[in-house]
Amino acid sequence: QVPLVESGGGLVQAGGSLRLSCAASGRTLSSYAMGWVRQAPGKEREFVAAISWSGARTSYADSVKGRFTISRDNAKNTVYLQMNSLKPEDTAVYYCGADPVYYGSSPNEYDYWGQGTQVTVSS
Repeated sequence: QVPLVESGGGLVQAGGSLRLSCAASGRTLSSYAMGWVRQAPGKEREFVAAISWSGARTSYADSVKGRFTISRDNAKNTVYLQMNSLKPEDTAVYYCGADPVYYGSSPNEYDYWGQGTQVTVSS
């Protein structure tokens, strides 16, 4: 098991920014590729961003490209999602996932997930 804990969600106005964090305790996150996905009410889980084990590679959904940035600090065992220029359609529960062998955009491939943090963007 990889205990992941997301934080940093909240209520923000359209155009604002939030930074989400995903921390792991008792595990070295450098051994895992990491991803962020989100799920809005009544919708399926949607890929947002992914980062490779060292952070050298990143990928983004088209809907967030240019607005969101994924990064990681392996010394702190933490992965971040900086979200700028937020839109009401970004409203969702955001989850971070970890996998020791998979790096990519398919949520079903990640083995471990946190409990999620709510992001609400008002218009």
